[in-house]
Amino acid sequence: MMLIPCPWCGPRDESEFHYGGQAGVAYPADPGALSDEEWARYLFFRDNPKGPFRERWSHSAGCRRWFSLVRDTVTNEVLA
Repeated sequence: MMLIPCPWCGPRDESEFHYGGQAGVAYPADPGALSDEEWARYLFFRDNPKGPFRERWSHSAGCRRWFSLVRDTVTNEVLA
């Protein structure tokens, strides 16, 4: 079991959350200028580090708000 600290509701079980992927992925500045390969890279390619990783989470069974946190992908410890 992993506890995730919701900034509004406090620590809750991971079953109350949905994973939203890597945080900080910026929308392309000029999306019309992207090739299919560049679009695919934007939509589907994400970092997969071993260690601290900044992620987006939604408290879907609680306040339904989105937030970012830093989780160690090896230990599942929430670092920030």
